[in-house]
Amino acid sequence: MLGIRSLPVIPLLTGLLLLAWPFLIWFGLTHNSLHWLLPLMALLLFLRFRQTRRQAGSLRLITQTVAVTGMMLCIISYLLNAHQLLLFYPVAVNLVMLALFGGSLWSAAPIVERLARLGDPNLPEAGVRYTRRVTQVWCFFFIINGSIALLTALYGDMSLWTVWNGIISYLLMGMLMAGEWLVRQRMIKRDFQ
Repeated sequence: MLGIRSLPVIPLLTGLLLLAWPFLIWFGLTHNSLHWLLPLMALLLFLRFRQTRRQAGSLRLITQTVAVTGMMLCIISYLLNAHQLLLFYPVAVNLVMLALFGGSLWSAAPIVERLARLGDPNLPEAGVRYTRRVTQVWCFFFIINGSIALLTALYGDMSLWTVWNGIISYLLMGMLMAGEWLVRQRMIKRDFQ
């Protein structure tokens, strides 16, 4: 029998599920098909949870917490037939990310510093300060993005909810990552010349 580890398609499917969540929920709610979609989504999230057992540290915690949150929302929504609960998944994800990133600011090394040390264990003091600032910027992003996700869920307009949570928030996240990468490259160039 094949184990979960031997199925390379599972990480791809679960990753696509998380990216497509807003569109799947929109489709399910507008076409009255969540009765078959929710168990499938819960199963894929369970597989996501299981596959992350090999990940290390903060990435494992983030991935597993997000997977459990999604599973619980799917199960509760299915059992209570309260499908509007699914609109709060992006809010929950932003809260989890804010808690992990924000909480790490009070630890010895913020989460971005830990990630940076994977590539450079001897991170200079300027790099430590920079990673702390980047962690703070991500916290600000999660506060703003989560607040707007909450407003779209409460407002209840599925088109607005789907566009924000399925397109705009991903674009903003990508722009933030790209902008941070450009700033980091300029900083590295300046500090090592």
